Amino acid sequence: MTKRIDETSASLCAAVADEIRHARDLIEGLATQLVSDERFVTDYLDALQAFDLIIQHMDESADLLGRVADGHDIAGALARIRLNVMQHRLNNALAGE
Repeated sequence: MTKRIDETSASLCAAVADEIRHARDLIEGLATQLVSDERFVTDYLDALQAFDLIIQHMDESADLLGRVADGHDIAGALARIRLNVMQHRLNNALAGE
């Protein structure tokens, strides 16, 4: 069974995807600024790696919403998520677990 959303919901998904991409750009800019400080990088290298994971999650979330907004069926849109843990959690949410 394929599920698609209505036009109003698609517009909202597209707008939220844009907001996530904007926030992602802000976080990436902050990360870039922080890694330019050698002392900070030395002291917080492990914590800085979290920025990369956060950015990946934001990219996948925005891409998922974009696919749904473009009319892809929800199951197919979820199947294209590249972060397995995220895909699993969202599939469970969709299944009501």
